[in-house]
Amino acid sequence: MVDGVLFVCHANMCRSPMAEFIARRLLRDLPVAVASAGTDALDGAAMHPYAVEVAAGTGADPAAFRTRRLRPEHLTRAGLVLTATRRQRSICTALAPAALPRTFTLRQFARLAAAAAEAEATGPAAPRADSALGAAVAVAARARGRLQPATPDADDLRDPIGGSPADFRRCAEEIERSIRPVLALIGTAG
Repeated sequence: MVDGVLFVCHANMCRSPMAEFIARRLLRDLPVAVASAGTDALDGAAMHPYAVEVAAGTGADPAAFRTRRLRPEHLTRAGLVLTATRRQRSICTALAPAALPRTFTLRQFARLAAAAAEAEATGPAAPRADSALGAAVAVAARARGRLQPATPDADDLRDPIGGSPADFRRCAEEIERSIRPVLALIGTAG
């Protein structure tokens, strides 16, 4: 994944695969690969059945999806790493410190992307990058230094595991709301 987005959650059974399928649908017109992994995943397990319903709703067939455990090489190859929680962000940066500038929680990056898109419309030109995704990451990283920190729980995406199908749909809606500013920033930064 040379120029791709990696979504990371705990077990790679709920949040990160739903994000992967939602992002594939939303980013389909951009040259951006999408993948997912879990910090504590067991390789080869099936996606949670309620997450399968969400993924199938994107128009893709999630039947072949299998979980994968996060490895340092996944992080070093990703152009952008988006985690479900601050804890997973910390694990990612501990596994691959070089990925720190490209690693955010999904909700954090969405907030930064929205602020960056607004600032870039009136501010200096975006930094040069080899790709639209690289430019978007650079713009969001600049915004990271200008925004006031959010409350800690504002960055975490609640895990729907143990919940109802409605809980999974709510989580998927939050994922999609968070991906839309990312998509907009990639589109304008490139």
